[in-house]
Amino acid sequence: MVGNSPSLLPERAIYGFVLFLSDPFGFIVSLLWVFIPGSWLNSLGLIYWLQKYWAVALPIHLLITIAISFILLFGINVSTSPPNSINTITGHYAKYLQQEKNQEEAILALRYSY
Repeated sequence: MVGNSPSLLPERAIYGFVLFLSDPFGFIVSLLWVFIPGSWLNSLGLIYWLQKYWAVALPIHLLITIAISFILLFGINVSTSPPNSINTITGHYAKYLQQEKNQEEAILALRYSY
């Protein structure tokens, strides 16, 4: 298989189809695990399950982790340069639009995209 290629390959389509089918299946199994009483699961022989606490705690932990990471990334971005700096919007890898001094007040050329 070709590494890091965005091209459409049959293997990639198969992986996507398997994920497309297994994701709702996993969601349905987790909902059944949450709503079916533990005594019923034990009578079926399914005894190695997580506690029902994790059905609520895991999504909350995930959402809090994502929210804290967004807040930290925003804080790091703002703290690395002063608030009135252009670097809070763009970095040193960005390509700046070059303008000559005599063209500062000129009308910009139209760019056609097809």
